[in-house]
Order: sequence, then C-alpha cells, then structure tokens
Amino acid sequence: MNFTVAIVGRPNVGKSTLFNRLAGSRLALVDDQPGVTRDRREGHARLGDLEFTIIDTAGLEDAGAETLSGRMRAQTETALADADAIFFVIDARSGLLPPDRGFADLVRRTGKPVVVVANKCEGKGGTAGAAEFHALGLGDPVAISAEHGEGLSDLYEALREALPEATELSEDEEGETPAPETEVIRVAVVGRPNAGKSTLINRLLGEERLLTGPEPGITRDAIAVPLQWHGRDFLIYDTAGMRRKSKIDEKLEKLSVADALNAIRFAHVVVVLMDSEHAFEEQDLRIADLTEREGRALVVAVSKSDLMPKQGGALQKLREETDHRLPQVKGVPVVAVSGITGEGIERLLKAVTDSHAVWNRRVSTSALNRWLGDTLDHHPPPAVSGRRLKLNYITQPKSRPPSFILSCTRADALPEAYRRYLINGLRETFDLPGTPIRLTLREKENPFAGRKNRQR
Repeated sequence: MNFTVAIVGRPNVGKSTLFNRLAGSRLALVDDQPGVTRDRREGHARLGDLEFTIIDTAGLEDAGAETLSGRMRAQTETALADADAIFFVIDARSGLLPPDRGFADLVRRTGKPVVVVANKCEGKGGTAGAAEFHALGLGDPVAISAEHGEGLSDLYEALREALPEATELSEDEEGETPAPETEVIRVAVVGRPNAGKSTLINRLLGEERLLTGPEPGITRDAIAVPLQWHGRDFLIYDTAGMRRKSKIDEKLEKLSVADALNAIRFAHVVVVLMDSEHAFEEQDLRIADLTEREGRALVVAVSKSDLMPKQGGALQKLREETDHRLPQVKGVPVVAVSGITGEGIERLLKAVTDSHAVWNRRVSTSALNRWLGDTLDHHPPPAVSGRRLKLNYITQPKSRPPSFILSCTRADALPEAYRRYLINGLRETFDLPGTPIRLTLREKENPFAGRKNRQR
C-alpha cells in the first residue's frame, strides 16, 4: 500500500495527537497551547492492517501570505495537494465553529476523499457532539479520541471506504465489503487472567505454539498466529489477561492490557473466554460490553468444559444467562470448550465463522422500509408533549457492524425504550443475532425553515 493522508483542521483540535497515535510514537510535539505545530511533518502510519504515509500540518488560520500564519497555511495547502485522502479534524467538545465551515470549503475544493474526524469524543456520551458535523456536507463524521485510542476501528473502516483501490478493498455499487468467505478473519481471544486463552489457541493450532502454565499473566504481548480450518483462513490473537483497572499498578501490565485492547479494536470477531467455574464475573461483562461498543462481532466461549457438571441443560442455562446479562448482543453464540481435551473446538470455529457472516450482513432498503411500515402499524412511537413523532425512512449505509440511519422528526425526543424496541426488531426480523447494531436518528431538513425571515 502506498498512499498519503494529510491531517488538517483549525488549531488545537488534536491533529498532532492523532498523528502520534497513528505513527505509534511521539514524533510530533503535543501541548494544550494552540499553534504548536508549524511545519508539516511526515511519518509512517499504521491503522489495523493498513500502512501509509501520514502528514501532520499546522492549524488552518486565515492570514496574509507574508505572515508566519500565512506561511504555515501554505505548508498545509502543499500537504493537501500531496495527499491522496484527508482527515479533517474537528473538536467535538467545542462543536462546529465558523472557522470549521470555512476550512471545510477549502478541503472540499481539493476534490480529494475526505474523512471528517470528530476528535475528543472520549467517555460516555462523548459522540453526542459529533452529530452536528453532518452540516458540513462531507459525510458522516467518525467519532474518536486520539488521546485514548477510542474509535480507531471506525476510522479504519472510513479510510478503506475513502480509498477502496489503494487499500485493496473491492466494493460493488452497494458499498458491500469483501465477501466474508474470502476474507482472512481476524479473531481476538480475550478474557481475565488464567482463563485458558493460550491453552485454547494451542489446541486450535494443534501444537504448543504459545507459552502456558498455571501462573496467571504469562502472556504479555498480543501474539498473532495464522490458522486454516475447512479452507478458511484465520489470524488468531492471543492476548494478555485483563484485570479491573483498579487492580493494575505495574506499567508493564498496563502496556499488556493496552495491547489487548488494540487487538479487540482491530479484530473482526472477539472471543470472550470465561472460566466455567467463575463465569459472568463483572470483568467478563465489562470485556463483552467493550467489544460491543467497539462494534466487533462477539462469541462467548466458556472454558474448561471438562470441569462443568454433566447434567443436561447446563449449556442452555448459560445461553439464557448470557442473553440476560448481555441484552445489547442478544443471541450471541455461547460455546463450551476445553483446551485440554479439545471439546467444542469445531463448534467454536463454526460460531466464529457464523458471527463474522452476520457482522457483514446487509439488508436491502426496500426490505427495511417494509419492516418499518409494519412496525409503525403495530406499534407506533409514543406522542411526546402532545406531538407525534414521524419515522419516515430507513437505510443501511454500512455493515461491520450492521449500521442503520433512520430519517425522522424530532430525533432528540424519541424515547430510548422505543429506540431499543426498533433495534430488537431489526435483530429478530433480519436474523442479526449477537452482533452490535448501530441505529442513528437523523432529522429531515425543514423545507420551510428560514422562510419567515426571508419574507421579512
């Protein structure tokens, strides 16, 4: 892969932080003071399995050509001319400011593919401020936190969509991703320390490829090993055990957990391995919830099945408990496995393959809108403050995970319970068990907005 991406935006939106994150080292100086970066800086970047040249630029400012700010802007414009694609970074905390609109016009005039990056979206509800950036007319914003490494998997997908040929992604007219049956499936095996992750992967490979033992915490780096099963290619990541944050005090363990988190973010399917003797502890649920928030396909594996009680119905009880504790991924596959005896290995790989296919699934627009019509006939949304909410149209712009956009009125007034009802309906009607589902509400533009002002 040989392409270049320029990072641009107004001062102090986090361009250099993103540059450092993608370059994998602190090459660019970062500070809270705006205007630290002056010259454009190039580096070798990696995002998942993509490698490319990244250019950090000075903050875009309106200034005369002879001034320092003007010369800095000229450096940025040179970077734009050299780039194959552009990351246009905006601060989600401060929202859309007038300079952002002006520089959006500059970026648009380049004719280059543009990814709008809403930075500083860390924390619960951090993506809320990113929605207003649709007004720039540059496509859906990608919500990230460059400082904390959140949202990079979504940035990865957006870059592949922006440069399909350069990133070797062949898409048809509907924007489909490569056929699941031809893709190397990246699988991260994660869980608490001593859950049996390395032992399980050794059994999958049929050899003692990874170091194992009774001591917790043997694995430190996320190790990737190739596997072929029934003609399908997999890349399996063994990861360090993940303890609660409050229990981590050694720097090395922090780095190991960070490596495991990166494995989750760039995996296609995440296998959350739970100890059958201590299943569904709080940390197990945290890891599964993190996987859902990162938008990865999920499989729950219960290890040490040779130690599980042999009475009938034990696995069914585990499935019911999984649906109860993880309602956000209802229907997720649950497989009992043993790295010692090899029990459940075939079922696990079949579950991974099936989950990957569901994660890639797309639904036609006509089928979606037939479903929406039937749903509204049987259970319309409740009136809010005496006014009806209108749900007009639904589409699926992307998969991985299945993501839907619902055109409606008064998006902020739709009750969360009804939103969950819609998501559950999508899951059941279109056979999307266990995969994360994204539903974005988008208000239709009011054609009469501003008419009164014009008449005055």
